[in-house]
Amino acid sequence: MATNYRDLLDKVRSTIREVDPAEAEALRRSGALLVDIREQDEVEQGMVTGGVHIPRGYLELRIEEVDADRDRPVVIYCAGGVRSAFAVKALQDLGYTDVSSLSGGFSGWKAAGMPWQLPKALTADQRRRYSRHLLIPEVGEAGQHKLLESKVLLIGAGGLGSPAALYLAAAGVGTMGIIDADVVDDSNLQRQIIHTTARVGMPKVESAREAIEALNSDVRVVTHEERLTKENVLGIFGQYDIIVDGTDNFATRYLINDACVLLDKPNIHGSIFRFEGQATTFIASEGPCYRCLFPTPPPPELAPSCAEAGVLGLLPGTIGIIQATEAAKIILGIGDPLVGRLLTYDALGMEFRELRLSKDPSCPMCGPGAPTTLDDIEYTDVGCPVRLAAAI
Repeated sequence: MATNYRDLLDKVRSTIREVDPAEAEALRRSGALLVDIREQDEVEQGMVTGGVHIPRGYLELRIEEVDADRDRPVVIYCAGGVRSAFAVKALQDLGYTDVSSLSGGFSGWKAAGMPWQLPKALTADQRRRYSRHLLIPEVGEAGQHKLLESKVLLIGAGGLGSPAALYLAAAGVGTMGIIDADVVDDSNLQRQIIHTTARVGMPKVESAREAIEALNSDVRVVTHEERLTKENVLGIFGQYDIIVDGTDNFATRYLINDACVLLDKPNIHGSIFRFEGQATTFIASEGPCYRCLFPTPPPPELAPSCAEAGVLGLLPGTIGIIQATEAAKIILGIGDPLVGRLLTYDALGMEFRELRLSKDPSCPMCGPGAPTTLDDIEYTDVGCPVRLAAAI
């Protein structure tokens, strides 16, 4: 027997649960998932505080990626409560056991004085630029806003800093600081891809700024044309969320580590040597720090620089992109960062290995009795003791 739209709506409503705004708010406060199924132009006019946007046409496809727990309470809402009724029926057919429709939709929610907010909206140009991010449930529009609002500092605009900077800029990291006191040399161009022949002799921070701004005008580049020292490190690091270490000497690595421990900043470490590289992420509140891994620097004959030992120009691309990926994961709050894990890469054997790292309970920097300032810490050249005068 033929039926009309009103009959079909009434039939669906008879098989689902509808909740009023007060009950929906109570469910939200107790941990229910609120899903906004309106179209993007509707969402830009406002949405329920704490709600998740999945357009109706993608609901069945994406709901499990947002939350696969079919027993978690879910409240679906649209503009007036009609589309949400059909959406509830669809989720019930998928096996979700506690789904309800918001009676009156978002209009009723606002009229009842419930909390709502204007979402941060990407421009049309940004939607095109980051369209592939917007398709990923783990990133989406909310994640892209996190990237645009993040602040990342790259220590060095060299072999590791070059690919990290370019890919973080392309991903839309909103503020990128670069600290480097050197100028571009033609010997850099074999691996430091952010620079060009035309910019030989230019300060590296300015060369990097030109490349980044040409790639993505969304990115604000802050240049620090100076060497990192005990006197300036805390002031510089305090301006950023994440530190990406692309240095090539042990004294600076210890300085970076110690400042990150004191400021509780993620320290994304990378290093390269001929055909081998390694990367890890140090977050002292969650795992070991750099001093746990390397209590003292090796003698200089065992740790020559790239200028002394050479490096395959392609190698820093791999390690630098791993560092950039770690930064993006931390910004987005997704995946498993390399905290407590050291990833090593052998380019000749095309082999990755993972080593587990343990926190040193007697570490002088992140262990009991650790210093609260850098005042008593001495930083010296590669191969010489880098010591905590008060602790060692």
